[in-house]
Amino acid sequence: MAQEIKTINFGGVNCYLVKSEAGFFLIDAGFSNKRARIEKELESAGCRPGSLKLILLTHGDSDHSGNCRYLRDKYAAKIAMHPAETDVAERGDMLLSRKHRPFLASLILPFIKLNKSDRFKPDFTIDEGYDLSGYGFDAKVLYLPGHTQGSIGILTGSGDLFCGDLLVNTDKPAKNNLVDDPGQLNASVERLYSLEIKTLYPGHGRPFPLEQLQIKTGVLS
Repeated sequence: MAQEIKTINFGGVNCYLVKSEAGFFLIDAGFSNKRARIEKELESAGCRPGSLKLILLTHGDSDHSGNCRYLRDKYAAKIAMHPAETDVAERGDMLLSRKHRPFLASLILPFIKLNKSDRFKPDFTIDEGYDLSGYGFDAKVLYLPGHTQGSIGILTGSGDLFCGDLLVNTDKPAKNNLVDDPGQLNASVERLYSLEIKTLYPGHGRPFPLEQLQIKTGVLS
């Protein structure tokens, strides 16, 4: 099943629009203040109301979920996320998906909550091994905690992994420095080497091949 990937960058935050024979799938949805931009990108890709099948969230942080409610209403799409992130979406507080609340997160996150008008309940939840092929998307869900307790990745049958904020590539491939649980994050990164992954699509920075992560970074240190 042929699938095309379009990167939508919002000044450092990425969403990914995947087109398959069944329609479109949006992975993360960006900040709400970038709404006009994401609508323009969807339109230019040929995505119309009714053709956006799913909005898949790698986690609930507002820079990834800010447009979910609006896009669900406009495009009649369903929203899916990990069950550990649903409180974040419903209450807008990004600290709720973090059990350790590191100092940096405690300073930053209270100021970037979801607006009340943008809060939502997901249509359903997804976890490790969830098969998306029933919707026409050749992909499955990986549970990749560390950045948040409910962080997930979406791995396609062709080896593309949308890894959310597990990794970044703004300068070079590296672990995200906003970490809830370093042990979980290291385990999630180490797990990638056992999977058939060709290209990683991070929430921040440029896509990159898995080999670049292994050779050029010390992400497990």
